[in-house]
Amino acid sequence: MTDKIKLFDTQQVRAEWDADHEKWWFSVVDIIAILTESVDAAAYWRKLKQRLKAEGNQTVTACHGLKMQAADGKQRLTDVADTEQILRLIQSIPSKRAEPFKLWLAQVGSERLDETVDPEQSIDRAIQNYRRLGYSENWINQRIKSIEVRKALTDEWDKAGVQQGQEYAALTDLMSRVWSGLSTREYKQHKGLKKENLRDNMTNTELVLNMLAEVAATDISLVRNPQGLAESATVAAEGAQTAKAARLQLEKSTGQPVVSRLNAKALGTDKIGHKKK
Repeated sequence: MTDKIKLFDTQQVRAEWDADHEKWWFSVVDIIAILTESVDAAAYWRKLKQRLKAEGNQTVTACHGLKMQAADGKQRLTDVADTEQILRLIQSIPSKRAEPFKLWLAQVGSERLDETVDPEQSIDRAIQNYRRLGYSENWINQRIKSIEVRKALTDEWDKAGVQQGQEYAALTDLMSRVWSGLSTREYKQHKGLKKENLRDNMTNTELVLNMLAEVAATDISLVRNPQGLAESATVAAEGAQTAKAARLQLEKSTGQPVVSRLNAKALGTDKIGHKKK
């Protein structure tokens, strides 16, 4: 099914959610129509694609076709791109409407370079963003602490030779399944999430238990000194068992499930860590 994503307050683009890769695919022609106000966005895209290919731009070759509902209601093949590819294409479009995006990209790039020199800036920026989104100070403190805890665990994974990317994701998924009973994808679906960060949508209790799993795994790793993915997986599962035991005891005491459907959109309640209105 094609979802509509609102842009520029009034105009929309066609988009498809790819659950397997957890990313959005956007209609390139729709984006171009909005940014250029061209009377024939498809022709504009064909010419732009030819120019970018001649320049050796790899973004164009990475775009692929996907059937989406056209204006006449029929499913027609159209070029789509993910978020990163769309942002790179925007930089190639000479349009006044594209300028705000280009300025924003330049600002983000500058901020990321600053953060490589002074990593503390990224933490300060995260705190300001959470405040802007309405999270309580207590939740923010927990979330920032969880970042520190996660970093300590990934340092152990690095030391064990675990590779970033798929192997990191596999261990994270394993720990989630052990302590919460849900894989990372199932957990996000339980909360009605797609691209959003799972931890940013956890209640205080969920966040603390997830931290407990990671702290326990880190402590065990420091003692065991695992090598490779398999040994690190054993340690990760043992650490997550600690959090599972805590979850089960808490659920027995309260009679309520710990894994909640609440997410960051559940404003008006402090259960997710937001301030009450």
